[in-house]
Amino acid sequence: MQQPFRRIGILAHPLRQGTAPIAQDIARWLEAHGIETWMRTAWDASRAQPLVENTDLVIAIGGDGAMLRAARVCAPEHVPVLGVNTGHLGFLTEISPEDWQTALETLLRGEYWLENRMMLRCEVRQRGMELAHGDALNDVVISRGAIARSVRLETYIDGGWATTYHGDGLIVASPTGSTAYGLAVGGPILPPELKNILVVPIAPHLSMDRPMVLAQGSTIEVVVDPQSLTEVVLTIDGELIASLESGDQVIVRASESVGQFVRLRERNYFYRSLLDRLEPRVPARPPTPAASIDK
Repeated sequence: MQQPFRRIGILAHPLRQGTAPIAQDIARWLEAHGIETWMRTAWDASRAQPLVENTDLVIAIGGDGAMLRAARVCAPEHVPVLGVNTGHLGFLTEISPEDWQTALETLLRGEYWLENRMMLRCEVRQRGMELAHGDALNDVVISRGAIARSVRLETYIDGGWATTYHGDGLIVASPTGSTAYGLAVGGPILPPELKNILVVPIAPHLSMDRPMVLAQGSTIEVVVDPQSLTEVVLTIDGELIASLESGDQVIVRASESVGQFVRLRERNYFYRSLLDRLEPRVPARPPTPAASIDK
């Protein structure tokens, strides 16, 4: 039996229409069931972080973007996230806006499990000094800026030189991120329970063009070519973090924080959920009646 929830937070997507009324309905329902509740319909990480402390669960309302933002805020406090999908794909969300009440009744009965997902820790160094850092649930992307010129990225794995990529950029993804940008550019799909780092080049030109799955515990360092004159930018889970200069280093390893998601479905949900989104589900052909078979 799972521990009871005493304090639940609700984070609604600030820019997605229709999330605020759902958040308000959920808050009223939880309070009627004796659960302390807080809610934010417009928020950023700095304002949400203090609220997450001493919270048992956060309900994120929106699409996968809302889940990414919520996970980065909640993971350092070991707070699980339950997603209500008002977006398009909803890879990370768990319930729909139409059945949230039934889902919450199941949740309060303790009929759920927690899925742990690896996160990435990214550090940016410029002339030996840390310029920026952050955690990613999906991916860290080093890519060209607005001008359509390829970039050169020297890549080191566990301290040893691996290759120099020449192309539009490089995706360093978690298993969760393998079904995001990495999948869109031809990378493999990794099950969410793995703890490996995936490296996928973006439009490589006359350089290494195959994705690589690194061993668990590996560290990857990417250095912008010291002779580069092309604008290079760094994004974490799709958010711009820094503009990089020639010689800047981006170091990525497994984060100490772990994303936790509340699941109500069976533990083998991942492949069916993924394939339902990637291809039309063709129903099995009904058996031909024996009487109609020509003898």
